[in-house]
Amino acid sequence: MKKIHAPFYALSGMIVLTLLAAGACSKAKTPPPLPEVFCNGTISFSTQIAPMIEENCSGCHGAGAGTSPVLSNHAEISQNADQIIHALRGTPQLMPEGGPALADSLIQQFQCWLQQGTLNN
Repeated sequence: MKKIHAPFYALSGMIVLTLLAAGACSKAKTPPPLPEVFCNGTISFSTQIAPMIEENCSGCHGAGAGTSPVLSNHAEISQNADQIIHALRGTPQLMPEGGPALADSLIQQFQCWLQQGTLNN
């Protein structure tokens, strides 16, 4: 009778480990939801967003800087806007790397621009 139970327990253990491993792989890929921000007026790419990116991101993410993604124009910035806002908020890693976080007002400004459709204005 003991010989019958041993394979059953071994098989049960393997099933449990497989289910646990599958669950671990499917988690933590989705960033947490962004906090709600209230936007006053339309955010301008040319006068607000581009200068913010130039001042805080171009050292590593400018054309020829060697770090992906490159953020040197509207198309590249808007294409990566979701990734940028999460990095500015520290998920998964705080940007700018190694520096202090941007002021909340700048982060909210970027998030408003994103919410408004990443206008090229």
